[in-house]
Amino acid sequence: MVAYVIFIKERTRNQGEVELYKQAAPPAMAGHPITFRIAHGQKEVVEGPDFEDMMMLEFPTFAEAKAWYSSPAYQAASQHRFKGADYRAIIVEGVAQKPN
Repeated sequence: MVAYVIFIKERTRNQGEVELYKQAAPPAMAGHPITFRIAHGQKEVVEGPDFEDMMMLEFPTFAEAKAWYSSPAYQAASQHRFKGADYRAIIVEGVAQKPN
C-alpha cells in the first residue's frame, strides 16, 4: 500500500541552512522510488494555523518511505533542514484502492 512523507515548514529561522538543504536533499533521493505529489504549490489554510510551505512525497510502501527517511544520505541532508527551519514531518500510509 502506498505511503506518503509530508513535510510542513512552520517557520524559517536560517535561510542559508534551508538553501543548503535544498541542495543536499535531491541527491539523497537517488535510487528511491519517490513521486512528488505536492511541492511548494499555491495553498489556502481553511482551518488551523498557517504555515510557510508543504511537500508530499509518495512511496510504494510504508517501509520504503521509512527506509528513505532513515537513510544515511537523507539524514545527513536533513541536518540542514533542522538548523534552517521548524518543520513537521509525517510518514502516513495511504488508503487501499477499491477494485472497480
